[in-house]
Amino acid sequence: MREAKTVDLLQNDYLYCENVIKQHSASFYQAFKKLPKDKANAVYAIYAFCRNADDSVDETRDKSTQLKNWQDLYHQLQLFEKGEEISSPLWRALRDVFTRYEMDIKPFYEQLEGQRMDINFKQPSTLAELERYCYYVAGTVGLMLLPILATENHQHLHGYAVELGVAMQLTNILRDVGEDYRNNRIYLPKDLLQMENYKQQDLESSNINSSFISVWEKIANRSEELYELFQVGIDYFDKDSQLHVLLSALIYKEILKVVRESGYDCFQKRNYVSQENMYRLKQVVEGLTVSL
Repeated sequence: MREAKTVDLLQNDYLYCENVIKQHSASFYQAFKKLPKDKANAVYAIYAFCRNADDSVDETRDKSTQLKNWQDLYHQLQLFEKGEEISSPLWRALRDVFTRYEMDIKPFYEQLEGQRMDINFKQPSTLAELERYCYYVAGTVGLMLLPILATENHQHLHGYAVELGVAMQLTNILRDVGEDYRNNRIYLPKDLLQMENYKQQDLESSNINSSFISVWEKIANRSEELYELFQVGIDYFDKDSQLHVLLSALIYKEILKVVRESGYDCFQKRNYVSQENMYRLKQVVEGLTVSL
């Protein structure tokens, strides 16, 4: 009876994590929900951790509160590493993930380092600096997921996982230019803005001109290059995971197309991939994976 209660509790813990991803990222959820149940649950738990880390910084603008939230989460991760985690749905689910897969704690700490970079935010000077930031907040997510999605080969696929994570974060940045600016963050690199003579006043007035489009496209082209580099390694992922990883990449890449079709309005408009297009992409991916 006690074992049955433990199983029921763990199922509820994973349901909590699944609800987090359903609420905050429909595209990510659509890409991974058809994984084998154990793998899907593990993805949900990792997403819930990353969401928790993100919210610890973004749910308040008060820097002292942000830092306290960050320190609390960092301490919780330290307890988890020692096997002394607090009893909560997130940490119980993550403990089960670490028990079932060959997980590495390092990218979890690096994810928190990325959140601390947002607390002490500095506009990146170059695209290389922007990509470094993207590694900490998103490339690390790829590394967290690798042992689940590439159980046999994960030690050899770090580069591909990071490329996908950075590509996705660059896409997020290009989608959210206006929202980030309203939150006092400019992720567009200084040197690109200076090169195209696009000024902060232009950002403030949501000016979509040829200079803005040129800056946007330079970053988008880099993102698309990284998606292509990632795809080279897809056949080394587990057979039961390849379709889902590819789908996640194509859904995020599609966001760039949606922004272009909206006239590059990433200031006032929320650009997202429609359910119809998600279904179309799934059909494309199923065709591609037949030969993998």
